[in-house]
Amino acid sequence: MPELPDVTVYIECLARRIVGATLEKVRIASPFLLRSVSPSVAEIEGRRVRGVRRIGKRIVIEFDGELFAVVHLMIAGRLRWCERGAKLPGRLGLAAFDFSTGTLILTEAGTKRRASLHLVRGASALAQLDPGGVEVLECDLATFGAMLQRENHTLKRALTDPHAFSGIGNAYSDEILHRARLSPLQWTSKLDPGEIARLFEATRATLIEWTERSRREAGDGFPGKVTAFREGMAVHGRYREPCPVCGSPVQRIVHAENEINYCATCQTGGKLLADRALSRLLKGDWPKTLEEWERLRGKP
Repeated sequence: MPELPDVTVYIECLARRIVGATLEKVRIASPFLLRSVSPSVAEIEGRRVRGVRRIGKRIVIEFDGELFAVVHLMIAGRLRWCERGAKLPGRLGLAAFDFSTGTLILTEAGTKRRASLHLVRGASALAQLDPGGVEVLECDLATFGAMLQRENHTLKRALTDPHAFSGIGNAYSDEILHRARLSPLQWTSKLDPGEIARLFEATRATLIEWTERSRREAGDGFPGKVTAFREGMAVHGRYREPCPVCGSPVQRIVHAENEINYCATCQTGGKLLADRALSRLLKGDWPKTLEEWERLRGKP
């Protein structure tokens, strides 16, 4: 799922191309995409773009007349910038937005249609789509700590809760927790002030670093390889590969369509983690330490 760094660069690249331009036509190929009834698609056609911004992981395009198009890419949605009037790709294409300066195409891989488009009128209607999470790059340590500990959750869940923190998802939460040297299953209520400060700095540094990387990769073009598995990541998507800090093999917990990636040496004192379902299933067969795990794999 595109997260804050990816969505930020999408917005910056879009703004250079469509702010001040006119939306001439919207072509919707998937009946599942549009999740609102009023205003209609016809009402935003012919209007000038006033700005582009982000709400959480959503991309907001503002038009004259206080009309907004809100795109949520979800897991597999992606954007392409093409020549004006470009054809929609058959299987992946969900919609095309024909601007006077070019065409923005929304695609989604896979068979599940989760990406969404909402058309809303007025600031109050737009606010209803905002999950309300704080912007970590705009808040101070006290605000971050208060939001982190307002409810007792694991750090992985707390960081990825859109009602707590804006724009952080599965991939960058793994990277943040590795940088902070904290267990993804650590309870927020158990953190001491030093750990909260360390997590705050790691969150900011990770988001800034990856936003800058994405900007450099896009350059003057348009982001073409937005993925949750990025070269240069420390742990996310690197199961069994060596941790870049200590060399220990990266571990993971898989649950449904999400996974937690972590380094046992750097983050959990060598202890291997298991979610509750896996612990109940495997009981005593689940290795408790990195050394046990390596012995099971036949390593000395």
